[in-house]
Amino acid sequence: MSSQPAPAPLLIACALGIEQFALRRRERGVPGGPVTVLRTGMGPAAAERSVTRMLAGPALRDAAVLATGFCAGLAPGMHPGDLVVAGETRDPRGSVRCVGTELLVKELMRAVPGRTVHTGPLTGSDHVVRGQERSGLLATGAIAVDMESAATLLSAVRTGERPVAAVRVVVDAPEHELVRIGTVRGGISAFRVLRSVLPAFYEWHRSLLLPRR
Repeated sequence: MSSQPAPAPLLIACALGIEQFALRRRERGVPGGPVTVLRTGMGPAAAERSVTRMLAGPALRDAAVLATGFCAGLAPGMHPGDLVVAGETRDPRGSVRCVGTELLVKELMRAVPGRTVHTGPLTGSDHVVRGQERSGLLATGAIAVDMESAATLLSAVRTGERPVAAVRVVVDAPEHELVRIGTVRGGISAFRVLRSVLPAFYEWHRSLLLPRR
């Protein structure tokens, strides 16, 4: 019988059914520990409840947590299908620093070649952001906004010390606002990108398990 401890699991949290569907593609021989894809439901309150409940169980108590799904880009020049790797997530309750952002950027560029990857603060909102509200959030230094990432990571670190990260796919941007994700070309593009990013998440997780020198 091996005396090696079981590898730490990975919890990937998203809000919507369409995001979970995109992330259901599983590869054989996933490196690292077991992977759970959690659909939290929409909004910060739902994310907080779902993530806290999952991390309270023994199976995921020590899990690394990665928040993902779609987001709204705030900066001019962003396009649907661009990727956002958060350096930190923030909302009115506080901010959380993310781990391994440089590795995520490198692995995402490998997994989805040709896609632009932006890095910077990812801010949280309790509603869908439209129009001029984007400008106000951009002025705070944030580059993108979504409703669940900040709540997900804050809940994760409050339940125990663990690596956390957030990667989002831009589904609309200042010059590319959409109304319905399933019927707009930008939404379809973002879905295809999200469907392709799991290898980067696995590599990020695997890197956390390597011994430090």
